[in-house]
Amino acid sequence: MRFTQLSTLLTATLMTAGVQAADQPPLTADGVENATITFGMPAWTSTEAPTAIAEQILEEAGYNVEKTLLAQPAIFQGMQAKQIDFFMDAWLPYTEQALWREYQDDLQKVATSYENVPLGWVVPAYVEEEIIGDLEGKADKFGGQIVTIGAGAGIVKLSEQVMADEDYDLDGYQLAYTSEAAMMGVIRDKMPNKEPFIITGWRPHSMFSQYDLKFLEDTEGHFNYDNVYVLSYQGIEDKYPRAYDIMSRWSINVDDLEAMMAAYENDNVSFEDSAAAWIKDNRKRVDEMLGY
Repeated sequence: MRFTQLSTLLTATLMTAGVQAADQPPLTADGVENATITFGMPAWTSTEAPTAIAEQILEEAGYNVEKTLLAQPAIFQGMQAKQIDFFMDAWLPYTEQALWREYQDDLQKVATSYENVPLGWVVPAYVEEEIIGDLEGKADKFGGQIVTIGAGAGIVKLSEQVMADEDYDLDGYQLAYTSEAAMMGVIRDKMPNKEPFIITGWRPHSMFSQYDLKFLEDTEGHFNYDNVYVLSYQGIEDKYPRAYDIMSRWSINVDDLEAMMAAYENDNVSFEDSAAAWIKDNRKRVDEMLGY
């Protein structure tokens, strides 16, 4: 499924239906019958795992839940138009700063999922390079590529800043815009023979539990530790008060998410199954979210 096609479709939908959605009467805290909550979700495992948990919790509360696969900028646009109700994976204040600045007047932080997580350029531990500056003059060694995800994502925009930074001499390198799955393919292809590579990476992610990797230090300060938030639009507390109340109590441990991702990739455990197991193991917390 191509993000560009979905983004175009969402834009057209928002232009024709956004005002109508905003004018729908609010539901009472108990009136969740036939109400549908829509999550925006890029094709990132770090988003799929928590969204699967939130989906099942809201279904337990009586909501119908839909998930819409979209590029990240389109998700922010969708929340602004009140067509997307929640996004589980917003990296702030640094990584998605540009998107937040554009949409912050219409959006709100509903909950903090987890705090102080890293992202940046990732290489295998067996290469000698430790900082981004060490890449200077070594484009041939690394195949001239920094393999990243789709254009528009926060980590991609930051990587573009790194490439343009005159304090880094990265002549001979280019960003390869691919996908999370393609980046994982690079790791699987290169590591058995200890070949050098550069990808963009972040935690939580299963790559760090499966492989011996390291972040290259960014001495120019483009990549910074972020908190990860659940976002929604202003007014969701009036439109869907019970859903808002539930999601405002959300948080999760990074290790739990990485375990879910590893189970998905290594053992073909679906996120739906691991979400159900997480809910069972964290029943007291879930009941607190539900207000029991």
